[in-house]
Amino acid sequence: MTASPRPAPSAQQSRSRIPGSGLAKGLAVTLRTMTRKSHTAHYPDAQPALPPRTRGVIGLFEENCTVCMLCARECPDWCIYIDSHKETVPPAAPGGRERSRNVLDRFAIDFSLCMYCGICIEVCPFDALFWSPEFEYAETDIRELTHERDKLREWMWTVPAPPALDPKAEEPKEVAAARKAAEKLAAEQPPAEGGDV
Repeated sequence: MTASPRPAPSAQQSRSRIPGSGLAKGLAVTLRTMTRKSHTAHYPDAQPALPPRTRGVIGLFEENCTVCMLCARECPDWCIYIDSHKETVPPAAPGGRERSRNVLDRFAIDFSLCMYCGICIEVCPFDALFWSPEFEYAETDIRELTHERDKLREWMWTVPAPPALDPKAEEPKEVAAARKAAEKLAAEQPPAEGGDV
């Protein structure tokens, strides 16, 4: 058996065997990058331009909370803590019966556990929870990341206003019904009698 002759190296292969060619290519990339303008944002000095629907922190509108516990039950991380008690409300009219209502004692969110999924905001039937674009709430102690209801209420001031409705959109049914009822009530009332001068 005879050995087959070894093929001659091509020009491409011989160029890649030059010692230090990889180093020269890497330095060329470095020099090219050094001469371009950098796009680094100097974060503490220059604030980033955030999109309008940024998920930063969750704000609580306490007046709308009815302590229904839906947010705490649906939270996959179990990071929402709610405590409440029942109060008896006197009857609205004489002869009526007393009613009981839940009063919020504690509402806290542990942001060290929260995964910012937004389920709690979506399931809230009374619009008590909102996304705020604030993201600067880092702490040196992890225990400080549990925000109580006072802190969550402060975040409400940073919640952006909802976007305006489309001017060509159909009027909501609730608004149309309220407007018709007001017009009907105004039509039923007799006109005010003016005195002769």
